[in-house]
Amino acid sequence: MFIIDGPAELRGEISVQGAKNSTLPLLSAALLCKGQTVLHNCPELSDVNIAVKILEHLGCRCRREGHDLIVDSAITSCEIPEDLMRGMRSSIVFLGAMAARCGRARLCSPGGCELGPRPIDLHLSSLRRLGVEIDESGGWLTCTAPQGIQGAYVSLAFPSVGATENLILAAVCAKGTTIIANAAREPEICDLCEYLNRCGGRVYGAGESCLIIDGVKELFGCEHRVMPDRIAAVTYMAAAAVSGGNITLRDVDNTHILPMLAPFEESGCEVRQMGGCLNIMAPRRLGPVKHIRTMPYPGFPTDAQPAVMSMAAVGQGTSVFVENIFENRYRHAQGLGRMGAQIKVEGKVAVVEGVESLTGAAVEAADLRGGAALCVAALAAEGRTRLTGEAHIRRGYEDLAGGLRELGARVRESEES
Repeated sequence: MFIIDGPAELRGEISVQGAKNSTLPLLSAALLCKGQTVLHNCPELSDVNIAVKILEHLGCRCRREGHDLIVDSAITSCEIPEDLMRGMRSSIVFLGAMAARCGRARLCSPGGCELGPRPIDLHLSSLRRLGVEIDESGGWLTCTAPQGIQGAYVSLAFPSVGATENLILAAVCAKGTTIIANAAREPEICDLCEYLNRCGGRVYGAGESCLIIDGVKELFGCEHRVMPDRIAAVTYMAAAAVSGGNITLRDVDNTHILPMLAPFEESGCEVRQMGGCLNIMAPRRLGPVKHIRTMPYPGFPTDAQPAVMSMAAVGQGTSVFVENIFENRYRHAQGLGRMGAQIKVEGKVAVVEGVESLTGAAVEAADLRGGAALCVAALAAEGRTRLTGEAHIRRGYEDLAGGLRELGARVRESEES
């Protein structure tokens, strides 16, 4: 568990880790490339470790040197065992790469955080448009491409990040041209496309709603630096905000932070962006974050909503959240309530009445981002918070407890029951 003694006022500087949501599709893409790929700024996360195990099971050789991950691509198997698939939701992104690399793939439905229905139907229907035949039986997906992957026009019903990534990975070495309409526009998509183009791919329009992919015969590994983790950055920003702190984040891409700035500025924080750094200075008491509506990029990201709700919990006035991406994204509200927050949830709407202070309590992380939000709230709480379920947090944060300690928080990890 994490044991956090509050309140704590955060001060100092810290570097932001490489992005989890970029690293995982990049590792899948490495499967397509002949030779060696070197990913710099690769975070040490449990989800990344699972992705590495998947690559090794498929025949690749992987080794880590600090924050560099080296992948020597080879493939001896086209099946991912159930225990690895169920370890994380993003494992489904291997489907497109495997189908493209060896013309077939066999895997089961993925695992990950329980955030409500996240059907992979969009992934499957999109890949079928590229000529992939998919049999779903017994909880397994058996995919074949008898004629090879064929370029096609695919219009996504929703700008799904995972479905867009799978289509890109399947189409980059396809025969002909693929056009993806209503594609996801997240920075992580741009990072994937930049890597593939550096490897010899021809992907155009990254960051726009229409992607054009001219299939190439082969790709070759390269060196690539993983983009900074924008969700980890906003988590530390929220931690500074609730604690009345003043911190500087190094190694950030401020263009990625822009869609998340509004609640910080509305609540009275002063945010200064300086090249690859960001400074946030919080007032003694936060104001409300007013109205947050989660949307696909460039809207406010669902992954940032829990941490910002912790800010609203100790802010003056009323804040309203509307969650449009995941049904069960408010599971952290129960833990915040145990700490004294006033939150009323009705369907996809949560109304938060700010309180003057929270009280430390025994809480549990039900998912990755909700667990981080409870860590943030504990920094503003009087007394001790015991947070269990920290394995969820390790999926996406590289030593969050150590990072908070570096900024002055009193947080430690313990195995006590």
